[in-house]
Amino acid sequence: MITHYNRLAGQSIERLAALSDGVFAVAMTLLVLDLRAPAIEAIHSEADLRMALVNLAPRLLVYMMSFLTLGIFWIGQQTQLNYLARSDRNLTWLHLVFLFAVTTLPFATALMAEFFVYRTALAVYWVNLALFGALLFATLRYAGHVHLLKVDAPPELLAGANRRIVIAQSLYAFGALMAIVDTRLSIAIIIVVQLIYAIAPRLPLLWRL
Repeated sequence: MITHYNRLAGQSIERLAALSDGVFAVAMTLLVLDLRAPAIEAIHSEADLRMALVNLAPRLLVYMMSFLTLGIFWIGQQTQLNYLARSDRNLTWLHLVFLFAVTTLPFATALMAEFFVYRTALAVYWVNLALFGALLFATLRYAGHVHLLKVDAPPELLAGANRRIVIAQSLYAFGALMAIVDTRLSIAIIIVVQLIYAIAPRLPLLWRL
């Protein structure tokens, strides 16, 4: 009876995609809650307001970086789901663990926005990125291994997606390592990597990424 249930559970791609869309939407919305308007008691002039907005810049930068992160990985997950003929219980749980990582990004974002000069905060953020990549890699490998992909899925799908994930995670790791020099340098490298992956489909020289 248990074996029969496990064989039938978690097969709906549509339900998994719907849940994923909802989790990503909530996580993206939660990111902006860390951006707060300056306290009115601290503002007494235009100069005060401008200075307060300048001080808000690091939080805005980290917010934009995290929004890009979620956008990139949402597209990655949806691309995988689009090529699945069906799911199974194991694959569904792998995607649920991936969604768990999505829900932790607002915390990692708030931590880095508050302590962006500290390496520990950057390390927590990078671990979140590493989880995203590792879980997407695992879900695609598993789907290919147990033949859950559609018969008309492009032959290069597995190799291309795996290469994209490995290269991206290597660049993220390099960016995180640069925290040895300066955490701001790390943040800048991560943002550049994200921009490349967000724009790459429109750039002929970068389409392979």
